[in-house]
Amino acid sequence: MARENVILVCTECGEENYITTRNKRKHPEKLEVKKYCPRLRKMTLHKEKK
Repeated sequence: MARENVILVCTECGEENYITTRNKRKHPEKLEVKKYCPRLRKMTLHKEKK
């Protein structure tokens, strides 16, 4: 299958906050998304772990 589960990690605190999926064939680069970090209580950049 082309879709795989990825874990998103906060770049500021390092906590693993979200799990999502992405298509490896269409988007081979690592995923970067601005999401809410509950530990810091603000929007931060989350990057794909691996």
